[in-house]
Amino acid sequence: MTFNIRAWIVSLRLRTLPLALSTIFMGSLLASGQGCFKLSVLVWASLTTLFLQILSNLANDYGDAVSGADNAERQGPQRMIQQGVITLRQMKRAIIFTSVLALISGVTLIFNALKDQLMVLLLFFFLGISALVAAIRYTVGKNPYGYRGLGDFFVFVFFGLLGVGGTYYLHAGIWNWSVLLPAFSIGAFSTGVLNLNNIRDIQSDDKSGKKTLPVMMGRKMAAFYHLALLLLGWGAFIVWLLNYEQANTGAWLVILAFPLFVFNAIAVFRFKAPLAGLDKQLRNLSLGTLLMVVLYGIGSFLI
Repeated sequence: MTFNIRAWIVSLRLRTLPLALSTIFMGSLLASGQGCFKLSVLVWASLTTLFLQILSNLANDYGDAVSGADNAERQGPQRMIQQGVITLRQMKRAIIFTSVLALISGVTLIFNALKDQLMVLLLFFFLGISALVAAIRYTVGKNPYGYRGLGDFFVFVFFGLLGVGGTYYLHAGIWNWSVLLPAFSIGAFSTGVLNLNNIRDIQSDDKSGKKTLPVMMGRKMAAFYHLALLLLGWGAFIVWLLNYEQANTGAWLVILAFPLFVFNAIAVFRFKAPLAGLDKQLRNLSLGTLLMVVLYGIGSFLI
């Protein structure tokens, strides 16, 4: 089988990458506000999270193809293994290659940031390995956690609490509990993106035995769950602004992104069939989250 560049670009799912960068950018902005910004941390953390996100995407394709979750009834875009353009063997090699890149990038990141803090360095190494394993085990293996409704929890933790909080620590070298508020926001919005993906695939997932939260709670409750994620995410960020950005009125520029989240929530309730129409909203929420982070940065440092 010949190498198909377009097929691999599709498999990378480039539209998911802005969401991954939102995590790193938010942690970096929080550190910069404390005068602790390090360019090397931003660069290596961005590379590491991009590799991990791509790894997760490739592993998801591989795992769903093996389990049968990617089938003719799936509502979303057809995957390249599903179409027979990429073989399972090729995808497995790509997963191994991307894992190596993520490991190299991650080790470089934590060594440059924490070489004088051995115990903390070892902790971050363990967390990095955990993130790598989590990216693969979402749909791959004998008992993938994504098939047991646990994907939302892992996304919230790794994209939110650990992603944002960990990035902040790598910049600052100290911990600040208050950063968990914006970390909660990014985690909630990231979980919302996964929820949209699972609502879209609810029918095929149910028939293939993939027990995501929407499969377990039903289409209607999944929409209310999505609304709760968006409201809680914004609520946490507004609490952050009210308590820790009193003297920084420019930070409220983030409110300009709020209508995008409103439209997203409305769309989830309105879409009935075909659910493939939700695919656009998945992209919109990902870009909306990144826009929120960018607006926060612009408002905090340029206004």
